[in-house]
Parts: sequence; C-alpha cells; structure tokens
Amino acid sequence: MGLLTVIRKNRRKEKEMRLLFLGLDNAGKTTILKKLNGEDISTISPTLGFNIKTFVHNSYTLNVWDVGGQRTLRPYWRNYFEQTDAIVWVVDSSDRLRLDDCKQELHSLLQEDRLAGASLLVFVNKQDIPGSLTQDEIRDALDLRAIKSHRWKVLPCSAVTGHNLIQGLNWVVDDVAHRLYYSTT
Repeated sequence: MGLLTVIRKNRRKEKEMRLLFLGLDNAGKTTILKKLNGEDISTISPTLGFNIKTFVHNSYTLNVWDVGGQRTLRPYWRNYFEQTDAIVWVVDSSDRLRLDDCKQELHSLLQEDRLAGASLLVFVNKQDIPGSLTQDEIRDALDLRAIKSHRWKVLPCSAVTGHNLIQGLNWVVDDVAHRLYYSTT
C-alpha cells in the first residue's frame, strides 16, 4: 500500500477540506464567508491577517482560511498554502482599475507548487452594484481560459444578497470530494 493510498484513506475518514479565500483587499472575502456561515454582515472591517471558520457543508467539514488582501499582506499568503484543497478567489466586479493587479496576483498564485491540483472557484462578487463587470468580462480580463493547471469555475455572486454563494460552495466541495474521496457529496 503506497503512501498516497494511506493518506487518502485517512482523509476519507475525516471528510475534511481546507479552503483558502484569497483576492485583493475589499473584494468581499470576509463578507462572503460570514454570509455562508449565517453571521451578521452589517459590520465588516478589513481583515488584517486572517480569519478561520470551520463549518459543515454537505457532510464535509470545511476549514476555511480567509486571508487579508492588502498589498502589504500578499507576500505572506504563501504561509497558508500547505494542504489547501481549493482556492476561492474573490473579485470585486466593480473595481475596474485593479483588474490587471488581480490577474497578476491570481496567475502568480497558481504557479505555487503547494497549490498544485487545488480546485479554483472564482467568485465575481458585487454583482448587486450597478455597472459591475459581468462574469464573462471578468473571465476574459483575468484570462481564466489560459489556466490549464487547475480545474476552475467562475460564478457571479453577491455577498450582500447571498446570490450564488451556496452554488459556488457546492461546486468547490463536489470538485474536491471527487478528486480526494472519489465521490461527490
């Protein structure tokens, strides 16, 4: 029995997943996480470091790391890469000025060896704001079609209304479950 088989059997018993919420500052990562967890979103402040939330979704225990996205914090993202099963990349679809920065950070992130094979969900957040870019515009601006190293999905959402948050979480959990546990939820 190989080491990979032992690890998979051990993880199968645990049915745990580690998700990493990343994106530029003010994209809505913490708001999405709080909305998914049923918490109050009326008072959110910038994340200066990280938040950890653990909750059960579709019989899987999700350990979610929400890491601040300020430029000064981004070099520290790599401290959170170990054993990450999925990346949830949150994009502020109303922030047209920083799309190039968002694209560069995402593509740089996906080159990290410790994130190899992790599923990638791109939440196109703030769809409730008039004039926001669409899912297709964000997909093209971030050049998502060039990503061949990770299975990915892009989904428009609103952290405030909750639109598509559960659908996105369902996709990422199903994708990781299929890869790690050879099953779906």
